Amino acid sequence: MCGITGFVDLRKQTSKETLQSMTDSLVHRGPDGGSIEFFQKEDYTVGLGHRRLAIIDVTNAANQPMQFENLWITFNGEIYNFQEIKNELIKLGHSFLTSSDTEVVLHAYKEWGNAFVDRMIGMFAIVIYDEKNDQFFFLRDRAGVKPFFYYVTKDLILYSSELKAFHHHPSFEKRINQDALAAYFQYGNVPTPHCIFENTYKLKPGHYLSISFKTKGEIQFSEEKYWSVYTSYNLPKLDLSFEEAKSKTELLLTSACEYRMVSDVPLGVFLSGGYDSTCVTALLQKSRSTPLKTYTIGVPDIGLNEASFAKETAQLLGTDHTEVMCTEKEVLEEIKKIAYYYDEPFADSSALPTTLVSRIARKEVTVALSADAGDEVFAGYNRYDYMLKYRAKLASIPSFVRTTLAGIMDIVPSESIPVLKNKYNFHNRYEKMKGVLRNPSEESIMLSLSQQFTFNQIKELFVSNVSELDTYYQSKELSNASFSSLAYMQAIDYQTYLLDDILQKVDRATMTVSLEGREPFLDHRVIEWAAQLPDSFKYHNGDKKYILKEIVHQYIPKEKMDRPKMGFAIPIATWLQKDLREYVETYITEEKITKQGLLHWEKVNELKTKFFNGKKELDYKIWYLLMFQMWYEEWM
Repeated sequence: MCGITGFVDLRKQTSKETLQSMTDSLVHRGPDGGSIEFFQKEDYTVGLGHRRLAIIDVTNAANQPMQFENLWITFNGEIYNFQEIKNELIKLGHSFLTSSDTEVVLHAYKEWGNAFVDRMIGMFAIVIYDEKNDQFFFLRDRAGVKPFFYYVTKDLILYSSELKAFHHHPSFEKRINQDALAAYFQYGNVPTPHCIFENTYKLKPGHYLSISFKTKGEIQFSEEKYWSVYTSYNLPKLDLSFEEAKSKTELLLTSACEYRMVSDVPLGVFLSGGYDSTCVTALLQKSRSTPLKTYTIGVPDIGLNEASFAKETAQLLGTDHTEVMCTEKEVLEEIKKIAYYYDEPFADSSALPTTLVSRIARKEVTVALSADAGDEVFAGYNRYDYMLKYRAKLASIPSFVRTTLAGIMDIVPSESIPVLKNKYNFHNRYEKMKGVLRNPSEESIMLSLSQQFTFNQIKELFVSNVSELDTYYQSKELSNASFSSLAYMQAIDYQTYLLDDILQKVDRATMTVSLEGREPFLDHRVIEWAAQLPDSFKYHNGDKKYILKEIVHQYIPKEKMDRPKMGFAIPIATWLQKDLREYVETYITEEKITKQGLLHWEKVNELKTKFFNGKKELDYKIWYLLMFQMWYEEWM
């Protein structure tokens, strides 16, 4: 895994020094080396920059940017089946100078053109420059594991693994896209393909951009989709027994896990003791005599402590396990770094412990496998429960009754509800339930459970008029013949929450400490298979992730696993009212808000006052505001 950046400049004004500065800004992504290539053409200049984290073929021969004939590449990611593709290419007459996957990508592109991506199993953000034909090819992996940002004006293209590189280019104009900012306040991130800055975008997963100069002085773009999760969801469900499905699922997951063990440097596994990480660890350890290195983190001060479960799981599976207990103070210290490393506003608080566990693992390994996407692929979220158990019941309640109840909840603070007020995340769920009551359709429930601010609240909050962005949340690609509430939610989650929250979090958290994160559940073959399984194999009589759990129970007894899902539970409300109160008072002030000219101070102050007067259900709204304010101070 690495960091890539560069440019195409039709004005021919970008210097080598600028390219070097852009590349150096990504040193945390690639501490093992950095190189640039600068091309002075008749009609434009080109820069390719690369920072390397050496994983496969750690020799200098595999450094990037890399050349093969008229093709140049700068590439971030891993192609796990590169050896199989290489063997196929050798039979076609190709010869190789390195044992790297990068060289295989270049030869594959030369042999098969854009279609080479269909052969690849991996995570990748790729730029290929065809010097002879004045063409560029930008490519992002199917799920969007690897980030790819690009900035476009009529005569300049910038691209990078992270936005911070753009700030090193003198022609980059960092004007906030207010529609994108509004979306951030809704979702806690800026949804793909949008970006916090104007003229700046994220390349969509499963897409590539072809760029050429057919007309002198004019950039020609062609965006194409080569893969979609909906292709599999829209296929007929497989006709097979549960036992047959379980056996084939285990084989496929084992293949996905084993592919991600391809490395020339030490590897480890993040083990929380939950079903997903236990599944990855069990499938890998079963075929090894040498213990895997596994890692877990606990923060007992805040009730985040699955260490005992992880330790027991590690003992049962026979791994070489490391557990580290951190203090609440150590977690809070990470908040100061979020704005820099997450260089777009980002509000998932679990980024804090994710960064800490990455730092722990990096002391011993360079690659760590994690089990993200198990919930999206095999139906593990509590919101699937809400949809399947309660949507029909809610819809049957007369509209005026639901609306009245939601109105009462607007008046009654969540903090005044006995017993429930002490339950984890109750205050946030209380706030979301209001939207569900007002409109219990599938789309409305999905949005209510995904958003912190409704768009009506956004319009009241912003000084200028803002528009609601077109995002994957509005996707209509699931066919009527294939529609089910579960399939609808899973497909939306795969393209939204997974992409823009989970994957961005893991990429930044691991890259902060120069650790490569790998995700077996994001092998595209896994979702293509799981999407065709009958819903009842994934959600069975109220039991979420049923087929995955049955696989795990072959290695760990059910009674050892049967406990409530914990996750990285962060006590946001308590923090904001106590330890982080100083941050709130420092960053969310009338002077700062008014000077920015983006939000109405009166509305911001109203939220702030209500929160500190007892409405704990506003905690995430205040957190979103704080994370934006800290980002603004860092980058604007």
